[in-house]
Amino acid sequence: MRRGLAVLLTLQCAAAVCATPAVCATPNVPTTPAVPAVPATPAADEFGAVMGLLAARRHAEASFVEQQFLGMLKRPLESWGELVYDAPDHLEKRTLQPRPETLLLAGDVLTLRRGGRSQVIDLRSYPQILPVVASIRATLAGDRTALERVFRVEFRGDPQRWSLLLEPLDAALAKTVAGIRIDGAGAGLRTVDFRQPDGDHSLMTIRPHGSP
Repeated sequence: MRRGLAVLLTLQCAAAVCATPAVCATPNVPTTPAVPAVPATPAADEFGAVMGLLAARRHAEASFVEQQFLGMLKRPLESWGELVYDAPDHLEKRTLQPRPETLLLAGDVLTLRRGGRSQVIDLRSYPQILPVVASIRATLAGDRTALERVFRVEFRGDPQRWSLLLEPLDAALAKTVAGIRIDGAGAGLRTVDFRQPDGDHSLMTIRPHGSP
């Protein structure tokens, strides 16, 4: 289960690194089982505009602060570091404090580097997680169709300030992921809030390099 949680936190890295004004190509999204299409939201035009902005990017770097809120702890665990994305499927989360470690996602392989040691995880061994990875990549690519294969998507706002609320369509996936909320402005993501069914959640706040 610890491996699974590491994978889930990497999803936030995948979404967060699009927070800088660089250009991004459409990544390869793994095939997922077909599910009924979700009706368009009332803000379909605005949603489409945001997806178009996200689809226009290729490389990005940002700083992050991540807070993990766990029911067993009175205070959240906090870490910070850097995020890097290179299309189509290179995602890197470099935690600098409080303990240096690197999570590298290349294709469907996740590598954890910590204290001079490396651990390699094939995400295909986690079928309950892989669709979420694919969907976050779909968000990066501005691929609405791929996103809606896995999540019920609610869009709020407009291209200047918006939110995506993602709720798993598959009952089995919902046992791992209660929901993901992504807040952004224009083509940049600002926060990613990943929530688990037990109430624990992890909030990542992103600041593009060069921003005040």
